[in-house]
Amino acid sequence: MKLDSKIPSGPIEKKWDNHRFEMKLVNPANKRKYRVIVVGSGLAGASAAATLSELGYEVDCFCFQDSPRRAHSIAAQGGINAAKNYQNDGDSIHRLFYDTVKGGDFRSREANVYRLAQVSVNIIDQCVAQGVPFAREYGGTLANRSFGGAQVSRTFYARGQTGQQLLLGAYSALEKQIGAGAVRMFARHEMLELVLIDGHARGIVTRDLQTGAIEAWAADAVVLATGGYSNAFFLSTNATGCNVTATWRAFKKGAAFANPCYTQIHPTCIPVHGEHQSKLTLMSESLRNDGRIWVPKKAGDSRAPGQIPHDERDYYLERKYPSFGNLSPRDISSRAAKQVCDEGRGVGPGGQGVYLDFADAIQRLGEDVVRDRYGNLFQMYEQITGENPYRLPMRIYPAPHYTMGGLWVDYNLMSTIPGLHVVGEANFSDHGANRLGASALMQGLADGYFVLPYTIGDYFANAKQPKVTTDHPEFKRTIEEVGGRVKRLLSIKGKRTVNSYHRELGRLLWEKCGMARNAQGLKEALVRIPEIRAEFWENVSVTGEGGDLNQALERAGRVADFLEFGELMVRDALEREESCGGHFREEYQTADGEALRNDDKFAHVAAWEYQGPDKAPIRHKESLEFENVHLATRSYK
Repeated sequence: MKLDSKIPSGPIEKKWDNHRFEMKLVNPANKRKYRVIVVGSGLAGASAAATLSELGYEVDCFCFQDSPRRAHSIAAQGGINAAKNYQNDGDSIHRLFYDTVKGGDFRSREANVYRLAQVSVNIIDQCVAQGVPFAREYGGTLANRSFGGAQVSRTFYARGQTGQQLLLGAYSALEKQIGAGAVRMFARHEMLELVLIDGHARGIVTRDLQTGAIEAWAADAVVLATGGYSNAFFLSTNATGCNVTATWRAFKKGAAFANPCYTQIHPTCIPVHGEHQSKLTLMSESLRNDGRIWVPKKAGDSRAPGQIPHDERDYYLERKYPSFGNLSPRDISSRAAKQVCDEGRGVGPGGQGVYLDFADAIQRLGEDVVRDRYGNLFQMYEQITGENPYRLPMRIYPAPHYTMGGLWVDYNLMSTIPGLHVVGEANFSDHGANRLGASALMQGLADGYFVLPYTIGDYFANAKQPKVTTDHPEFKRTIEEVGGRVKRLLSIKGKRTVNSYHRELGRLLWEKCGMARNAQGLKEALVRIPEIRAEFWENVSVTGEGGDLNQALERAGRVADFLEFGELMVRDALEREESCGGHFREEYQTADGEALRNDDKFAHVAAWEYQGPDKAPIRHKESLEFENVHLATRSYK
């Protein structure tokens, strides 16, 4: 497998402009001759589908939800970054680029990140034009706030509903094209296989989740915008339907999977509160602007927070990282929370929590100001925990939230399979080993609105592939393959539920491949995961039929893929003998417990190539070169 990143030559400030000029164009009159399949309808998928349709391409868009409106992007809360420098506090495109490369612990491509910073300013203009109700200052200009990993205020927000409002903007653009007949929308359709013809991605096979019909769809290119795989951990902040199936099936058809062990653990989630909980709830990172994080200084101190005097509290982030304090990046903050809980100073049931306290902010600003900034988040917290966060500190703990790994793509967002493009969280490209807050929304919309619409045209102008239809034998063969898999799941009739396997896998991944990992634990997981998978295929219970609405069957297929993918995650983590970003290998740390990178051996992207069901995948490397940001030990002290 050859990994050609196709990064343009020239100064980093000019790469994207030069590349756009050098790419071939498709005549506007010819664009309607090309059909594009977009799988996923979140920020990346909806923006891509709407924009490609506006350009004149024929677009089919698929999602497994009952409406694009229900994509998981809606759950993003805190904001979206852009280098507008409205605050005049020293921000710039170069500073956003620098912060993002540094925040990712120097494990991302410079060229991709610089382009992301460049187009960030266009995203805000686009969204304002769509009517996204960003918060505004008294004079009418857009307001900004700060987020972890940055010392400037560049995060645009709509209270605690930024993802929801941005998705409404992209959804409106998509609906406009659906209404005009330019986009065919297929809700409640789940992609179960990718179809390749002559080595190019030419279509997909889906299952209609309401009727059970397995159908094939042909196109000239396929775009995957199917999000991340945090639900491999079972408990995560992702919607319960989020899965790895689309990208995993593409991997098994030849698309390289990059950095699968790169998962982000978010520091501000509501702690686990029960054995049979199905998901975790995120409290926005924006809360750390005004909330102070602390635990008791004394281990085992079970007093109520109001009874613990100020001088007996440890504001550990402010103490350890005085420059960034409570706005330290997510990986640093998560690891610090785990450390104080491991020391026996955690709070709440089980001691797996730390306080996020707004008492000082309320005293300084008044409750009304805090309510204006975070009111809906406070309300959500109170509804879930039954505790009033205006009177008591919130309790938070880290949880899986986002995945930086994904299908490998080149500068044009194309995978190692010609014609298969991957956008948003489904690709690996922009965040390195750690994603800074408010960067996910930025990348999803940058890919969909401003990058893919250029690069996919260049692919069409160069590929010159003949037209195919679903009558091609490869489509018929793939339909039979998918149907056989569905029948196999239904025929097992075992005794264990799908969720029990998922929960066991997730617990194993969290303990052995979560916030902290070591070689011994990872090797144990590599033994145990195949055992769980083998038992799944012998003893899982999938009730109901295939020709009907059957959520047990839907979950079984997704968990089956997680059981294969989890092994790749662990294998990738075992190979990476360093600590970087949110990936703390206990064997590699400094004397004071900070992450210890190994740039000489691991300043590269690890891209895995599938070899077959009983063969170990091959690990390829894409070297990362840093010409504009010097490699340095990250320090937020």
